[in-house]
Amino acid sequence: MGRIFGTDGMRGIANKDLTCELAMNIGRAAAAALTSNKHKRPKILIGKDTRLSSNMLEGALQAGICSVGANAALLGVVPTPAVAYLVKKYKADAGIMISASHNSYEFNGIKIFDRNGYKLPDKIENRIEELLEIGFESDKNPIGDKLGNVSTENNAAEDYILHLKNAVNNNFCGIKVAVDCSNGCACTTARRLFTGLKADCRIIFDSPDGININDNCGSTHLERLSEYVKNNDMDLGIAFDGDADRCLAVDENGETVNGDTIMAICAMYMKENNLLSKNTVVGTTMTNMGFTDFCEKEGIKFSSTEVGDRYVLEEMLSKGYNLGGEQSGHMILLDYSTTGDGQLTALWLLNILHQKKMKLSEISKIVTKYPQSILNLEVSQKQKTEFNCNENVNKIIFDSEEKLGDKGRVVIRESGTEPLIRIMVECIDNILLEEVISDICIKLNELLKKLK
Repeated sequence: MGRIFGTDGMRGIANKDLTCELAMNIGRAAAAALTSNKHKRPKILIGKDTRLSSNMLEGALQAGICSVGANAALLGVVPTPAVAYLVKKYKADAGIMISASHNSYEFNGIKIFDRNGYKLPDKIENRIEELLEIGFESDKNPIGDKLGNVSTENNAAEDYILHLKNAVNNNFCGIKVAVDCSNGCACTTARRLFTGLKADCRIIFDSPDGININDNCGSTHLERLSEYVKNNDMDLGIAFDGDADRCLAVDENGETVNGDTIMAICAMYMKENNLLSKNTVVGTTMTNMGFTDFCEKEGIKFSSTEVGDRYVLEEMLSKGYNLGGEQSGHMILLDYSTTGDGQLTALWLLNILHQKKMKLSEISKIVTKYPQSILNLEVSQKQKTEFNCNENVNKIIFDSEEKLGDKGRVVIRESGTEPLIRIMVECIDNILLEEVISDICIKLNELLKKLK
């Protein structure tokens, strides 16, 4: 069995890559790997998104958990960060989220959190994969009253909403905001959350039918939110992805405000109010150079990690930082959440706008973004596996950065969640940017043909 966990859990096409059998065994292995107290019956929370396949996988996971003597507690449809928060609040041993985040409905995934609400480190993921490889001896299965049970946590969404409200302790009376729920998890919480905080709120894309999650809506498709904001004279628009751990925005003119800019706005506010731990923000290699320019201008330190919010979090925990995130909209406010939380991010953004009495277009000017082009190349699993160890990739990057000189940079990496190679070129010269990324694509396509 190859490695099944990427940078954000396990993900694949439901009932093909992610089968009921695999989900059941992940439930069994997770229960065994994450529950060290043998004298206590373990409790594992299960949350899910709105995909058609989520109910099927929920059933398989709870069967696996119960079959090794652990209890499963069902949260229903809740955002991913709700699972991370509720694991600790409900004193559970672990939490599992069934979601493929921003992917289309035929995909699904499994994300696992430990008893403290953190995504699993490589060591624990490796142990789960080892158990999956070894298998389980049927003669050691518990029987009779040693089997696990299934319960339902009926107040999960309300407990999470209350937690979010407490994180801002304010109301947003007078702010007109459009909220795009992506026909995903935010449908169960956003309306009550934003209207409860007195915002003039218009909720859109909140009618999930099992197959319309992320379908031309949400944080990866901002066009319709942008039009809605402009046509309805809104102050801003907020968009979440399918499991609501990401947040992007559009200003009152319909212009995109990405994760880097939102993080800069929060960093500036936190520094002004002596809330920014060690005066440092954590980003990734994909963070726009305009953000690092902002940090230098404002006297804020910037720490960069590999792409993936798990790596951002690891850096934050190891160094004692409390703000970090990604351009894609994952932002971690560690004083309030152990993982990226789209709705928490949105509340903080609204709170800052409300306090400063500024328009989003105005405050967004603190970051001048470098032109950036990102392309994705579809690859097979074999190509993806062999890609990173191929010495020609480093030569392509080196030659490209030679052309850019001090005007830009290149990042080429494999996606941790999809069968893609991602190419990012950033350059202050648009013409040079297009020349370089075109040349990279030609060379990479030639290389990938050899790896088939």
